[in-house]
Amino acid sequence: MGDIKKVVLAYSGGLDTSIIIPWLKENYDNCEVIAVSGDVGQGTELDGLEEKAKKTGASKLYIEDLNKEFIEDYVFPTIKADAVYESKYLLGTSFARPIIAKRIVEIALAEGADAICHGCTGKGNDQVRFELAIKAFAPDMKIIAPWREWSLKSRDEEIDYAEAHNIPLKITRETNYSKDKNIWHISHEGLDLEDPANEPMYNKEGFLELGVSPEQAPDKPTYVTISFEKGVPVAIDGEKLGSVEIVKKLNQLGGENGIGIVDLVENRLVGMKSRGVYETPGGTILYHAHNKLEEITLDRDTYHFKQQVGLRFAELVYFGQWYTPLRKALSAFVDSTQETVTGDVKLKLYKGNIIDAGVTSPYSLYDSDIATFDEDEVYDQKDSAGFINLFGLPIKVQAKKGLVKE
Repeated sequence: MGDIKKVVLAYSGGLDTSIIIPWLKENYDNCEVIAVSGDVGQGTELDGLEEKAKKTGASKLYIEDLNKEFIEDYVFPTIKADAVYESKYLLGTSFARPIIAKRIVEIALAEGADAICHGCTGKGNDQVRFELAIKAFAPDMKIIAPWREWSLKSRDEEIDYAEAHNIPLKITRETNYSKDKNIWHISHEGLDLEDPANEPMYNKEGFLELGVSPEQAPDKPTYVTISFEKGVPVAIDGEKLGSVEIVKKLNQLGGENGIGIVDLVENRLVGMKSRGVYETPGGTILYHAHNKLEEITLDRDTYHFKQQVGLRFAELVYFGQWYTPLRKALSAFVDSTQETVTGDVKLKLYKGNIIDAGVTSPYSLYDSDIATFDEDEVYDQKDSAGFINLFGLPIKVQAKKGLVKE
């Protein structure tokens, strides 16, 4: 291991990466460790991080503000695709990893590092997401993944290691959920959540971080109107806001009303099922509003095909394949469908529910003159007989041949 003299570490200051710094120095000949934290909205989790990183052996810490780029170049394209993994997961951790890894590579190359290190476990998805991004921008860079090398086998043993090395932690053995937080969401895994039979303790103090449970939400609904231009949210209640401000504002409104709490047993890329609880209040509102606007602005065939594209897009994001030709090609298709996805969506937020309260668009394909049940002069109902005869011709031929089965 003597050829490794400088390592750039993806550093969050959590349990895993806190102990990795001294572990790297012990196991890689006292190599220099440069810590990098990608700020994608972790908030107070970044407080005191530089002091902690240096005290545990890092030579320096980069904290890179990636919030705006994260929302505009990764989150919004995924919303435009209506990409949701396994019908529930809004990909909060998934699309944050590529942008962080990309910046880490840029710093590693600038610093002349010999290797990049991450704290992802050998059971999780994030190891794939980080390493595919690293391979995309530094294909020959050595990657160190301590969870695939060290003798530690559990989070309890990690805590033992931290205590033995006098590394301060913000968690205890009793509150040792595995969490990932950014501006878009927070995930909770581990402890009692590892048994799907256990109901999550939503009302336990300190469990939910971005909002309240539906039971604790106000008895009065909150109305909000979101304006979109070409599939991108640009205003809330008529006030133009930046991308980061829009997500923060909707996180606040959604959190207050118990919106966006998901309990999911998902299929990980590595083959196992895992259970997690996700809080995505603002994101849940944005997905709902965007889809509602597409209902009136996209034609049937495009809308239906786009639903298929959304499933594949979600898999690519979840699997860490952001920097691939297919993802780029699908985004190009999605962007072409968003030319008319402009308008306003009014929603009612009430105790965990998002209730449609009206949608308008200058490009609406909904024509009340055609759709009305009252008398109209634009639709001749007699025309439907010929359409049905032609549309039903194949099944009629099969029936005459005795080929139709129940």
